[in-house]
Amino acid sequence: MTYVVVELCVDCKYTDCAAVCPVEAFHELPDRLYINADTCIDCDACVPECPVEAIFADTNVPENYAHWTQINIDEAPKYPIISQKIPALHGPTCTGPEE
Repeated sequence: MTYVVVELCVDCKYTDCAAVCPVEAFHELPDRLYINADTCIDCDACVPECPVEAIFADTNVPENYAHWTQINIDEAPKYPIISQKIPALHGPTCTGPEE
């Protein structure tokens, strides 16, 4: 099992989750994060840290976001690792809390 970041993170890039990840499984894009399935140890530390509830266990991803599992697998390794909290991106399509 691994964890997956879904569409709810797009334009709502909060990095609290990356800061608590013990294995640096998060990868950063300009407008979102992905989780590297090969690095994730399924510890669940990131889930409660996401203010927009964009992280799911791969066995519990809602059907309308199921394709994001493969997106994380394919795309995460292509981007730099992030392991610290940085100022949040609260872009125009974000419905999450403003910092």
